[in-house]
Amino acid sequence: MIQYRNLHADELNRELLKDFIRHQKVEKCWRKEDGQWLIRDDPFTDDWTEEDYETLIFCLKNTLKTGGFVYGAFQGEKLKGFVSVEQEIFGGRHRYLDLSSIHVSEDMRGQGIGAGLFRAAKEWAREQGGRKLYISAHSAVETQAFYRRMGCVEAEEYDHRHVEREPYDCQLEYRLTESDD
Repeated sequence: MIQYRNLHADELNRELLKDFIRHQKVEKCWRKEDGQWLIRDDPFTDDWTEEDYETLIFCLKNTLKTGGFVYGAFQGEKLKGFVSVEQEIFGGRHRYLDLSSIHVSEDMRGQGIGAGLFRAAKEWAREQGGRKLYISAHSAVETQAFYRRMGCVEAEEYDHRHVEREPYDCQLEYRLTESDD
């Protein structure tokens, strides 16, 4: 049984992530070429190094320190998924809140954990006055399929900080409110 709860800065450490498997074998990715989205062969394996885990922990702690949201999915005492949303609203009339991370451990994918985490992120972002979630998402076909199932579409306005940092990511949004007024 999966249990969800807010995560706190004092528990964010490498020990918390010891049972989290960030491994993804990617074969095909979405690429935007001449204004068209195409699926291209781009095989690689995405796996986090110890340095990546340390960077993640630093970033999640910073999210909490700056008023953002970090939420986890647990199987017993083991963290098996998490999501984070930044506090700062950006994008003018779009009133975006940045869904800065969402990950599910490889051994738990396909069981609805990502959808549960995404729902929690949406609820929190709505409560903060956001109109849309902004997602700079991995371009793997499987990752994009998840976001499409959640109702995400290509972002109306790209955040150039994300594009510069991850030029192959797909820039997406999820509408939290009925209108952009």
